Amino acid sequence: MSDIPTASAPSVTVIGAGPAGLMAAEVMARAGAVVTVHERMPSPARKLLLAGRGGLNLTHTEEQAAFLGRYGERAGVVSDWLDAFSPDDLTTWAEGLGQPTFVGSSGRVFPRAMKASPLVRAWLARLGELGVTLRTRSRWTGWSADGVTFDTAEGPVVERPDAVVLALGGASWPRLGSDGAWVGDLEAAGAEVTPLQAANAGFNVAWSPILIERAAGQPLKAVSLSITDPRPQAAQGAVGPVKGEVMLTRYGLEGGAVYALSGPLREAIAQDGSAVLTIDLRPDLTVEALAARLDDARSKDSMTNLLRKAGGLSPAAIAVLREIPGAIPTGSDKLARRIKAVRLTLTGMQGLDRAISTAGGVRFESLDERLMLATRPGVFVAGEMLDWEAPTGGYLLQAALASGVVAANGALDWLGSQPR
Repeated sequence: MSDIPTASAPSVTVIGAGPAGLMAAEVMARAGAVVTVHERMPSPARKLLLAGRGGLNLTHTEEQAAFLGRYGERAGVVSDWLDAFSPDDLTTWAEGLGQPTFVGSSGRVFPRAMKASPLVRAWLARLGELGVTLRTRSRWTGWSADGVTFDTAEGPVVERPDAVVLALGGASWPRLGSDGAWVGDLEAAGAEVTPLQAANAGFNVAWSPILIERAAGQPLKAVSLSITDPRPQAAQGAVGPVKGEVMLTRYGLEGGAVYALSGPLREAIAQDGSAVLTIDLRPDLTVEALAARLDDARSKDSMTNLLRKAGGLSPAAIAVLREIPGAIPTGSDKLARRIKAVRLTLTGMQGLDRAISTAGGVRFESLDERLMLATRPGVFVAGEMLDWEAPTGGYLLQAALASGVVAANGALDWLGSQPR
């Protein structure tokens, strides 16, 4: 068993090389700490790289109250995090890595490169310049009387750092390294952990074979979603309406607009076994305006053509409309109301292996305001390990990075209070 000695400067071990861990490493290295990052996978930031293939959504520019509302009951906690690392700070940080940004029409902020790999390369280069050591294929195995233990390709290793930052992720996309295996170790250390659940995942709908054949894989664009029977104990504050895009799948629904409501939908299904989601297929029109269009266009056209031409519905939207039991109304007013309130029963949620992120984690009651474990002084927790959730759209990455800053500042504050 090899030992890594403690340096003369304060030493910190960061466990997990995702956004929160790497950000914590950067903050502490800039402050003069000797930082070593351990990652059990062969390379760092795998989840970030995968998420950024189709356009890396860094943060969002919406007004602060609305922004914080995306975090539901954790809005107060995240508000403190954003005081330490705001959306403006994130944008400045990315541009400091040579990644200019732009704001999309929806208010979301992206790097101009529209992918994560250039930013990650620049970030790792910066960390190297700051003296951060990255050890891959190094799996944390817990604590021993001597320090923090790891399994590595070279054999067992013990580190004796002055502080530790845990940023091991949740349990979503486990093939990328976050499998939630840390839960037992944290509970054994005295931390309270809310069970890990899927967040930002799709929901099951009992589609007909006809819809699966004709529409699976097609989007519903510019629709609005709301929950018919919201649960007051839901994890997310918002219950709609949420505008955005929905993707029809063979199992049901997924996409950004669905993810924005995943917390209350998950809670409703857990309580009742199902949830009712209402889709407005034409949120840009009032019932009266849509009914007038349908009435003006009445002719010998088939119902499909009427829905397509006057209703402005895509083939996918028409397929969803036809899933509702009973005949499609022929009267313009009733038809308009049906188009603007398609009620779908969701029978379940996709699991952690298909989820973008995780709900649950280390409860804040087990931490102080610096994100230090009450039962293990000098051990700090950041990122998706913590008990919070948020929809996609820039909110996940913003809070994860900000929590890394808070944990790093907390570690530095604690280190400064310790005799050396």
